[in-house]
Amino acid sequence: MCGIVAYIGSKNATDILIEGLTRLEYRGYDSAGIAVIINNKIEVFRSVGKLLNLKNIISEKKPVSNIGIGHTRWATHGKPSYENAHPHSSFGISLVHNGIIENYLDIKRNLADKGYKFESETDTEVIAHLIHSNYKDDIFEAVKVSVKQIKGSFALAVISVNEPDKIILARHDSPLVIGISDGENFAASDIPALISYTNKFIFLEENDIAVLTKDSVTCFDFEGKKTDREIKIVDINPVMAEKAGYRHFMQKEIYEQPRAIIDTIRGKYSLEEGMVLLPELQNISIENFKRFNIVACGTSWHAGLIGKFYIEKYAKIPVEVDIASEYRYRDNIIDKNTLFIAISQSGETADTIAALRIAKKKGASILSICNVIGSTITRESDATFYTHAGPEIGVASTKAFTTQVVALFMLAIYFGQRKGDLSCEKVKEMLSELLKLPELIEHVLKLDEKIENIARNFKDFSSFLYLGRNVNYPVALEGALKLKEISYIHAEGYPAGEMKHGPIALIDKNMPVFVIATDSKVYDKVLANIQEVKARDGIVIATVTEGNNEVEKFTEFCIKLPEISEELSVFLNSIVVQLLAYHIAAELGLDVDQPRNLAKSVTVE
Repeated sequence: MCGIVAYIGSKNATDILIEGLTRLEYRGYDSAGIAVIINNKIEVFRSVGKLLNLKNIISEKKPVSNIGIGHTRWATHGKPSYENAHPHSSFGISLVHNGIIENYLDIKRNLADKGYKFESETDTEVIAHLIHSNYKDDIFEAVKVSVKQIKGSFALAVISVNEPDKIILARHDSPLVIGISDGENFAASDIPALISYTNKFIFLEENDIAVLTKDSVTCFDFEGKKTDREIKIVDINPVMAEKAGYRHFMQKEIYEQPRAIIDTIRGKYSLEEGMVLLPELQNISIENFKRFNIVACGTSWHAGLIGKFYIEKYAKIPVEVDIASEYRYRDNIIDKNTLFIAISQSGETADTIAALRIAKKKGASILSICNVIGSTITRESDATFYTHAGPEIGVASTKAFTTQVVALFMLAIYFGQRKGDLSCEKVKEMLSELLKLPELIEHVLKLDEKIENIARNFKDFSSFLYLGRNVNYPVALEGALKLKEISYIHAEGYPAGEMKHGPIALIDKNMPVFVIATDSKVYDKVLANIQEVKARDGIVIATVTEGNNEVEKFTEFCIKLPEISEELSVFLNSIVVQLLAYHIAAELGLDVDQPRNLAKSVTVE
């Protein structure tokens, strides 16, 4: 997820672009850059790292122009570097891009055959050369032809030195908004970049192309037919705009999960062939592995526990899951027949890095699941499955967790089909259900108000117990962790079958018990656990599958979720526990995004 911004008018575009990028830096901070037209020439200024580095360059060069585009990058194709930073240019054409181009390698080969040279590893530079290859004295027509040759997601802002009075915009599966003002017009990935300049916006729709001049905005579809797009008045202050209207970043990131899941699986499967496609793993020969070892910390460890269920079920390979801080200090039985899987959102978790290095020294192959390209863990791994969750600002992990679980589900399918344990028909069935997941999560998010009302009833309790069984047991652990992290309420997660081995002693009218009771092969066992809680005057909050009216007899609060397989029910249940923890903390007036004593990335032991 990257941020783009564009301006055309009578003011200095540089100042507006830099301010816009400052408000969009939460969308990416691997590198940043701008392109402006000065004296009939496109001038590009780029830097690696935080936006401050670009600001220092701009303050020294002081470029002045009335038209320009800008970009802050969250790396997908190619590591964070000067060469990979946007904008990318091709013979007087420059552009910025948010999204992922799935067929960029095919296009790149064709363009190379025509003599085009590539300076970066990005999919974006391919678009710049493609537009130039289609350019015949009309930049709008060149973009229109080019977008129909591209597969994937994109929001584009394009300028040409030959037509310095316009900016061309295009979008497909990535957000793009136009800001309108007198004698000047703007564009950006999100409203926050533009809120200081206007409250009039056009939200481009799927497969829109727009032409911006300083005095006009004209919208078309990909066939070149004019379209009418409504101008909307948005009254929102800059602080709220940065959070897209959400109260906290954590709330925003919970709601981003459907999109994050789509971005994680995009380009990694073929539904027609019934295959998971992971070319990044081509150097790992799973036939040599006798077992897998998943190592992680905190929320990532919970994701690893779910991954154990997936891999053992679908790939029939034994899996051990370890907490990294413990793994590094015990005698590990690991060798060249072990695949070591490291999971870390940041890729900089100190204990996980140390564990990885131990495994590598003993001859294990290293596969990492990570959100940050170019991080230490990814550099030291033999292969990496990038989750593409986008920047996660809230300390309590939400979308990073769900995308890690998605990655593990896809890896289980991949390993299962490589071993011959999963047929193409079975893979098609599994992928079809996975592709429905974002829509089902949207359904769960519509229960937000109900969950908020439940939270009001429980904000003053001092302890919680979370129970789950089988693949949902780790979700109980994650629910308890979320509540502890941001509300400072003591909570424990347990396998429901273990309740009678100790935790049952705590249950009374002052102990709320959150039970995951969605449909599963152990549903009857979970129902019995709920009855045991009620027999001791415990208060039960339960998630169940729609159509289940049985559990309601034994619960004070029942949350009904869409029907889905037991394996994928973890995602729907995870959304519920995230929302419950969030609303309890918010009701208590706590700093949800920056809870006390915690850091987003634990880079020390």
